[in-house]
Amino acid sequence: MFDLSTEQEKRALEVHKRAVTVDAHCDTVGGWMEASSMPTLGATAQKTEKRSLGKRSEEGKIDIPRMIEGGLDCQVFAVWTAPQFYDSPLKRAISIIDTFYSEIDNNLQSIEFCTNYQQVIRASNQGKISAVLAIEGGEPVQGGPGVLRMLYKLGVRVLSFTHFPRNLIADGSGEMGSKGGLTTLGIQLLEEMNRIGMIIDVSHINEQGFWDIVNQSKSPIIATHSNSKAVCDMHRNLTDEQIRALADNGGVMGMNFYPGFIDKDPSKANLDKLLDHMDHIVKLVGPDHLGLGSDFDGGGGFSGLEDVTKIPIITRGLVSRGYSDDDIKKILGGNFLRVFKEVLK
Repeated sequence: MFDLSTEQEKRALEVHKRAVTVDAHCDTVGGWMEASSMPTLGATAQKTEKRSLGKRSEEGKIDIPRMIEGGLDCQVFAVWTAPQFYDSPLKRAISIIDTFYSEIDNNLQSIEFCTNYQQVIRASNQGKISAVLAIEGGEPVQGGPGVLRMLYKLGVRVLSFTHFPRNLIADGSGEMGSKGGLTTLGIQLLEEMNRIGMIIDVSHINEQGFWDIVNQSKSPIIATHSNSKAVCDMHRNLTDEQIRALADNGGVMGMNFYPGFIDKDPSKANLDKLLDHMDHIVKLVGPDHLGLGSDFDGGGGFSGLEDVTKIPIITRGLVSRGYSDDDIKKILGGNFLRVFKEVLK
């Protein structure tokens, strides 16, 4: 894909090996939740094998063997309750978190559940993958700051207030005509997240909600999986003004591998176009506010970057575009690690 010299290929390999690579968003836990064949009353159960974290699979995008192959050191796993569970989102979130804990416990030799920067670095130094827990969409915390604190005690360290639709906290990015920002509940949750040390994720929130967050948050915010709207004009991407504000806040945005957020014609999405997003953001605010947020197992991935094993091709692409070793390491994970260090307690 890239016409790299032998020296450049060697350099890309070495940079990737030395970097602590972070993916700020995947929806893989949902794949572990898929029910096996359920028997009807009186019938014999037909037990089928579900996807798991520890076993390499041809399904989905992420598991430990493929993470190791791709050199991924830290994965943020998102808990998404989905609209069909909005009548009992907290119950659904707890069930997903239980599955997450079980998968981690079954693979302790390879992966460590981490809740702060020091733990992530320790896991990396021990040759383990670090797993960070996030909630995508604030429906489970609509019960208020008390619920938020309990989820924090379960290890949740990243939270986005909305998915696509409106909820009691704010309006999602799918509410195209809305000018509504954070509700009173949203402001209470923001203040509590700042206090206890939880990272606010602005991916999926509408533009007014974004401005409410960036103007009121005392801690750096992140967009775990959002691209540049100037390069691809989709409602899930951030405008140049938003990107500048996020950078001024000390935040980071993770590049989303979802084809429709890379190019308005998803069939044309490729690595060069993803790199165009990255180039645009770096020209706008420098290399300190850019990272990776694959959205693997949530629609992310395209030809050439089909799953986590292909992450090193991004490093090769950044070498081909003339990025320095230090800047590549920041983009691969150093920038998100900086926010983890500053915010997480």
